[in-house]
Amino acid sequence: MDHFIDAAPGVRLWAEDRGSIDAPPLLLIMGAQASGLGWPDELVDALASHHRVIRYDHRDTGRSTWAFDQQPYAVTDLAEDAVTVLDGLGIDRAHVVGMSLGGMLAQLLIADHPDRLLSATLIGTSALSTTPYVQPDGTRVPPEELPGIAPHVLEIWARPAEERGPEGELDARVDHWRALAGDQLPFDAESARALERRIIEHTGHHNSSTAHGRADSSGMLRTEELARTDVPTLVISAPAEPVFPPPHPQHLAQVIRGARTVEIPGMGHALPREVLAPLTAAILAHTDVEDHARARDRTAGR
Repeated sequence: MDHFIDAAPGVRLWAEDRGSIDAPPLLLIMGAQASGLGWPDELVDALASHHRVIRYDHRDTGRSTWAFDQQPYAVTDLAEDAVTVLDGLGIDRAHVVGMSLGGMLAQLLIADHPDRLLSATLIGTSALSTTPYVQPDGTRVPPEELPGIAPHVLEIWARPAEERGPEGELDARVDHWRALAGDQLPFDAESARALERRIIEHTGHHNSSTAHGRADSSGMLRTEELARTDVPTLVISAPAEPVFPPPHPQHLAQVIRGARTVEIPGMGHALPREVLAPLTAAILAHTDVEDHARARDRTAGR
């Protein structure tokens, strides 16, 4: 079912939910410049067998309001939008799964709104913490010295935004996904093109937004809050990740209290069909533990 939710004066967010309305809610938070349709239907439907799954378009993506130049906002506002989506759907607490920038927004929710979260799963992101990474030999590595974004990805991101026409825009988006997918699994250009064509149809135009890259990114560190959280957190480790490669996931698991990692073989900074089954299994194993624990507590009258 589609929904439109007011996030601020003149700003509306598109959201969709699937699955039983009585099932534990699970909110999917996509990355920068990415529509909620970036979460593949196959993944959404698999998760919806256990959850009421919600995906939504950030501001300046998909069917949500595109108005950054008239109403600039901060990245932290995008995290508050996630809470607004839950409010708009009448959801008190939800599991959240965030990818890339969405993983950073999920960390902001862990830190700032722990009472709204049942659990968190973080994919393809880096820690909002100044705590060093402790290597297996005990060496402490400052976060800014962890491996950076692959040069071939940076080269694509540095290209100026330009009008390419619908097919040229599709070509550019497929090239982008090819760069993000990593080098351990075959790249399915046809599927990537079909997904982006559907996103363009959903959006109503083929324009690409640069809003999230221009949004104020200050004030995002949550070192102390992440170190003392009680939100059960799973970190997905992707061995072919070109944006936040290992040991970024291991660093996240160190700085977020109680977090653990699960590796998805062959995964990069994308969601090809080959990773969907193991990723679904990892997410559901994580959320099921928390849902069963809450059910036991309710039965015991706690």
